[in-house]
Amino acid sequence: MRIRPCIDIHNGKVKQIVGGSLRDESGKESVLKESVHKERLSGENPLRENFVSQKDADVYAAIYRRAMLPGGHIILLNSVKEKEAYEADLRQAFLALKEYPDGMQAGGGITPETADRFLEAGASHVIVTSYVFRDGELDRDHLDEMVRAVGKKHLVLDLSCRKQENGSYVVVTDRWQKLTRLVISEETLDFLAQFCDEFLIHAADVEGKRAGVEEDLAELLGGWQKKSRFPVTYAGGVHALEDLSKIAASSGGRMDVTVGSALDLFGGNLKLQELKKMAEKLSAEVR
Repeated sequence: MRIRPCIDIHNGKVKQIVGGSLRDESGKESVLKESVHKERLSGENPLRENFVSQKDADVYAAIYRRAMLPGGHIILLNSVKEKEAYEADLRQAFLALKEYPDGMQAGGGITPETADRFLEAGASHVIVTSYVFRDGELDRDHLDEMVRAVGKKHLVLDLSCRKQENGSYVVVTDRWQKLTRLVISEETLDFLAQFCDEFLIHAADVEGKRAGVEEDLAELLGGWQKKSRFPVTYAGGVHALEDLSKIAASSGGRMDVTVGSALDLFGGNLKLQELKKMAEKLSAEVR
């Protein structure tokens, strides 16, 4: 188990937001109607921010570099269609990548045509979700194009998901606004692992809420990782050191974890070095 740090950027600012509260510029939601969550039906609640930093992204990248925590992710939260805001996000992302070259991954609106720009700026990997889906289905042509563009060893597939009434977890795209028809299962993970270097999976229902991890999802991912030994990073809901114990137990101490809103850097109560030590301890113990 390793701590994978994060830098989320929105409107050119480093932020922590509540998962699923981000909307298209138009303010309209575009979710498959049969699976819309109640909290998203009110028409209220545009963007719920847990934290907005006055510091540039490279400040956080420097902290992660000094802490020797590679493999974190930088996510550009604005849509590419929001040109001015997305460009502001890019400027911040490139500052962070310059500060910690080959130490962080980057995602958000990336296509085969733009991926090289991030890798050349210092990203170790590009993170992709929406590009490899079309009309709720996995788009094999787009997936193959992305693999050809950057190579398997530089690609991370973000399979962030939401829990459905039947207990399954379904991948969400477009900043978690659209539910696909791809269910997270051992078969799905086995298949997609052929195309990428690792998975990043946010539990979108609990992301940013500091209310505990999505234990059923952690069990599913951890059980698969025990057998596959394929790199997986879980994100969402971590708010106490005990949450790391749950994640470690599910995966034999192998699954990595991202902590966002609960981190003291972002206004939370958990210290980065304490998390790092706990993760190292659990990794040694649980195996």
